[in-house]
Amino acid sequence: MRLSTRGRYAVMALVELAARTGSGDERDTSHALSEGLPDCAPVSLVEIAAAQELSVAYLEQIFGRLRRAGLIASARGAGGGYRLARRPCDIPIGEIIDAVDEPICATRCASAAAGCMGGGRCRTHDLWDELGEQIRLFLLHTSLADVLAGEVRGRARPPAQPQEALR
Repeated sequence: MRLSTRGRYAVMALVELAARTGSGDERDTSHALSEGLPDCAPVSLVEIAAAQELSVAYLEQIFGRLRRAGLIASARGAGGGYRLARRPCDIPIGEIIDAVDEPICATRCASAAAGCMGGGRCRTHDLWDELGEQIRLFLLHTSLADVLAGEVRGRARPPAQPQEALR
């Protein structure tokens, strides 16, 4: 299972945008993340595309969706560009992926009601469905600020053991 290009590019672009919410000095990034959005200049798509080696045309499509979802705000005119609409700590990665209409689904069936094979659910359906849910929960509980601060590794945890199993 893979995350689509559109979802990955959206996350990469917003991480780049979030990294630029400070004064440009790397040491100010953590302060900007904890204190809220500073009054910073908008960042152009050309700058974001160059920094992340992405297509400007593709980012235009993605940023339209992100703007409609309320994750970013745009400024027109000379010196225009984009800003985050909320603090990086208030933007979950899962919300970014949802905004660009990218469902994360590990099963091959289109919906829970539809069958996987010949009208019935395959024996591994629940396994793949639960994996997709775990990925979704992980992304919804990981923010842009977490990514910028390098606080993503080590978050995957095994399920809690029932008390009877510990005895």
